[in-house]
Amino acid sequence: MDTSRTSPSATATRVVDVLVPVALNQTYSYRVPRGMELAAGDVVAVPLGPREVIGVVWAPNEKPDPRLHNRLKDVGEKLDVPPLKTELRALVDWVANYTLSARGMVLRMSLRMGENLGPERARLGVRLVGEPPRRMTPARRRVMEVLSDGLLHGKSEAAREAGVSTGVIDGLVDEGTLTVETMPPPPPPPPPDPDFATPEFTRDQRSAVDVLRSLAANGTFHVALLDGVTGSGKTEVYFEAIAETIRRGRQTLILMPEIALTGQFLDRFAQRFGVRPIEWHSELTPRTRARNWAAIAAGQAPVVVGARSALFMPYADLGLIVVDEEHDQAYKQDDGAHYHARDMAVVRAHIAKIPIILASATPSVESEVNARKGRYQRVALPARFGGQHMPQIEAIDLRREPPPRGRFISPRLAEQIRFAVERREQALLFLNRRGYAPLTLCRACGHRFACTICDAWLVDHRFRQRLVCHHCGFSMPRPHVCPNCAAEETLAAVGPGVERLQEEAAVLFPDARSMVLSSDLITSIETMRSELNEIAEGRVDIIIGTQLVAKGHNFPRLNLVGVVDADLGLNNGDPRAAERTFQLLNQVIGRAGREQGRGVGYLQTHQPEHPVMKALVASDREAFYASEIESRERTGYPPFGRLASLIVSAGDRPTAESFARKLVSVAPLDERVQVLGPAEAPLAVIKGRYRFRLLVKSLRNVDLSEYLRQWLAAGPKTKGNLKLEVDVDPQSFL
Repeated sequence: MDTSRTSPSATATRVVDVLVPVALNQTYSYRVPRGMELAAGDVVAVPLGPREVIGVVWAPNEKPDPRLHNRLKDVGEKLDVPPLKTELRALVDWVANYTLSARGMVLRMSLRMGENLGPERARLGVRLVGEPPRRMTPARRRVMEVLSDGLLHGKSEAAREAGVSTGVIDGLVDEGTLTVETMPPPPPPPPPDPDFATPEFTRDQRSAVDVLRSLAANGTFHVALLDGVTGSGKTEVYFEAIAETIRRGRQTLILMPEIALTGQFLDRFAQRFGVRPIEWHSELTPRTRARNWAAIAAGQAPVVVGARSALFMPYADLGLIVVDEEHDQAYKQDDGAHYHARDMAVVRAHIAKIPIILASATPSVESEVNARKGRYQRVALPARFGGQHMPQIEAIDLRREPPPRGRFISPRLAEQIRFAVERREQALLFLNRRGYAPLTLCRACGHRFACTICDAWLVDHRFRQRLVCHHCGFSMPRPHVCPNCAAEETLAAVGPGVERLQEEAAVLFPDARSMVLSSDLITSIETMRSELNEIAEGRVDIIIGTQLVAKGHNFPRLNLVGVVDADLGLNNGDPRAAERTFQLLNQVIGRAGREQGRGVGYLQTHQPEHPVMKALVASDREAFYASEIESRERTGYPPFGRLASLIVSAGDRPTAESFARKLVSVAPLDERVQVLGPAEAPLAVIKGRYRFRLLVKSLRNVDLSEYLRQWLAAGPKTKGNLKLEVDVDPQSFL
C-alpha cells in the first residue's frame, strides 16, 4: 500500500494530481481543501469542465506550478471506498504505456461504477403496523395479506408480490397502516468452503493437483500452463489451487472468455465449494455491479469469475489468477484500449508477485512456445477423466462425397446423424456462420444485397425476416422483389448459415428435436443458460451451432460432431488462420464422447491434405504445433517477432489514404522494423468510414511501443473526422 501522504499545512496549499476516467493520458492538478487528507490511490470526486467526475489521486504534487495557483479547483470529496492499491495503479500505467492507450481509458475499467461508487444507497422497506384503512379495496387487501407477517418487506417487492402499483403502498403509508423503515443491507454471501466436497482424482490429476497446490501455497510469481485434453478435468484440478488460496485468506480471479456461457461452470464451482463465486460482467444490474465492486475492494469476495474487465478490479488481496481457455480470441479487447486480457493477466500477476494458471486443451502458439522454452511450467493432463477415449476424427472429402444440389450435409454425415438419433444420442452440427445465408442475390440480374455503409454483404436472417450487416448493425426487411430489375421471385440465398442448416435437418430428420445456438439469437444470459441446460438434460437431439458451442460445455449424451465447412477459417489471409482453425475444430469435436460411448467427429472439407486437417484426423497435436511454430519462426511472426496494426479511417477515401501515406513518410528508420502499407483494409469501409491499414513488423527484442510512440509524435495529427487506431499485438487482421 502506498503510504506517502500529503502533510496538512496551514500555510501551504496542498495539491494532488488526479487521473480521471476519460480519453486523456495526463493527470489534472487539484487543490486539497483544508481538513481533507489524501494519499495516492484515494478515490475522489472532482470538477471537470461543467460536470463532476470520479477520479483517483495518482500522486501528491509537491511542486505545483505557482502560475496555476489561482486557477486550481478544489477536490470535491473523498469517497468512502478503499483506495486503489499501488499494484493496480502500476497495471494501469503499464497497460496504457504498452498499448498506447490513454491512461484515463484504462483507469475507466477499474471504475466501471460511475455514479454508483461509494456507500450503497439505503433501500426503504414497509411494515404493517397500524389499523386497516378506512376505505378497503381488493388491491389494499392483497398488500395487507402479503405484509401480514409483520416483517419488513422491500417496497417494490411487496407491490410485485401483491400485484399492485407502488402507489397503493404509498396510500397505505399515508393512512398510517404501513410504516416506512430503512432496510438493513443484505448480508454478504457465505464464503466458499475449500473443504466442502473434495473430489477423487486420477493419478494424472493428482500429480497436477500437487503441482498447482504447491504453486498457490508458495504465493510468488510463476506461470503454469495447465495443458489437458478436452474432458480431462482441468477445471476440477485448478479448483484445488483455488481452495489453497482460499485457505490462505487471499482472493482468486478466474477469467473466462464468454461469461454468458458459464452456467455449468458456476454449478460445478458450487458443487465443489458450497456456494457460487461473485460474478463480474457487463450484464449485471447497476446495483449488483456496485455491490460486487465494493465486495471485491473490501476483500469480501474470495473468488471472482469474470470477463476481460474483471482483470482491472481493485482486489484487496489478490493471491491467484486463473485464465480458462487461455487461447480464446475473445480475450482480445478491440475497442477503447486494445489489450489482450491473457497477456495483461500475466503482467498483473508479475506486478503483484502472485501465481497465474493458464488452462487450455489447445494452447495458443505463444503459450506453447513459452512452455517449450521453460518460461512457463507445463502441467499436463494427457487423458480424459474416467477412462473415456478421445473422439475419432474422419475427413469427408467434399470433392468426392458432395451433398446433393442445394444441400450442405453430405450423405455419409447425414447417415451417421440418423444412426445417432436412433440410438437416442445427441449430434452436433457445427458451422461458424450466423443467420440463414451469408449472401442474397437476384438470379435475373445478378444484383447482390450489400450494406449501404460497409464493404460487406447483408446476411439473411430468416428467424427475424431481415437482411443484416454484421459490422454496423444496419438491417432491412427481406424483400420479395429485386430493387435493381424489379423481377419477382428471383432472389436466392447463397451458401449456408446455421438457420439454413436447421431447415435442412428438419427435412432429413423430421422426428428429431433441434436447437440453434448462435449469438444473434441470445436474448439474455438466462435464456442462454436455460437452452444449455435443455441440451445437457437430453431434451434436444440435434444441436446446430456457431463457435458458442465450442466453449467448454459438457453435453453428456453428445457423441457425434459434424463440422459442415471445416475450411471456413483457412482462406482469409490471416497469419493466425491455421492456429485458430485447429483450436476451434479441436475444441468443438472435443464436446463428443465425454461421458459415455465413443465420440466421433466428421470434417467436411475440400482440402483434406491441409496440415490442419491432417493433424486433426491423425490426432497429432505435436505435428500441428511443430509445423506452425517452424512457420512462425521462419517468417518472423509472433511469438518470434512483433506486430502492430495502424488503421487510418475517414469519411472519404482520399482523406484516409493521403493521411496514411503522410504517416508512412515520417516513419523512423530502423533496420529491425518493417512498415508495410498503406493498403486498403480487408474490410475497406465500415459504418461509412474508409479504412487504410499499416502493418508494423519488428524483431522480438524491439520496444515496439516506444517506436510507435516516437513515430506518432513526429507524424501528422488527426483532425476533423480522421481517426487513427493503434493495435499492438493484433489478433484480427480485418
